Amino acid sequence: MEDNLSSPEGKMQPVDDDRIADIVGQWGRERPDLDPTPLLIIGRIQQLAAVLDAALRPPFAAADLGNGDFDVLAALRREGEPYTLTAGQLSQRMLVTTGAVTKRVDRLIARGLVSRSVSAADARGRVVGLTPAGVALTDRLIEEHLANEAAILRGLSDSDRRTLERLLAAMSRTLGSGDFGPKDGGPAGERPRS
Repeated sequence: MEDNLSSPEGKMQPVDDDRIADIVGQWGRERPDLDPTPLLIIGRIQQLAAVLDAALRPPFAAADLGNGDFDVLAALRREGEPYTLTAGQLSQRMLVTTGAVTKRVDRLIARGLVSRSVSAADARGRVVGLTPAGVALTDRLIEEHLANEAAILRGLSDSDRRTLERLLAAMSRTLGSGDFGPKDGGPAGERPRS
C-alpha cells in the first residue's frame, strides 16, 4: 500500500520513501545499544500532526479565525441552545487555561461571533454565547472540516479506521495516565538489559 501525506495546499501527495524508517535504520546502525523503533510510531505521529494541521487549517484561516478560535465556537455549538458556557466550562472542554479562553473570546466578540453576558443562573457570573452569526459560521465550517477529515481518511478501509481509532484511544489513555517513560531506570528508549 502506498503511503499518502497532504501537501501544504491540502492535496494528498504520495510518499515514495519512508524517511522515518530510514532514520530508525540510521540510529540502529550508529547506536545499536539503543532501540530507535519508537520513532516508527512517534515520529510518524509528529510528522502527521504537522501535515494534518496544514491540511485542515485553510478553511479556518479563510474565515479569519486564529488558532483555537474555532474550538471556542465548536464547544459552544455542541452545547446546544442557548449555546452558552462559562469561561471555566470552555476551559475544561477545550483543555486550555481560562486565560487562553479569554483571549480567544475577546477576538470572537470583536468579530461579532460570540457575546459575553451575565449568567441567568448566577448574576455574579458571566457566560459566553454564540451570536446568530457565530452559529451560522460554525455550522458552515464544521461541514467543511468534517468533509476534509473524511477526505484525509479516504485511503483507509473501515477496518483500518476502527483499528486506528482503538490504538489511538489506547495511546491517549496511556499518555493521559502519565504511565510512560523508562521502566528500568535507564534513559528513555534504552533496551532492557538481559
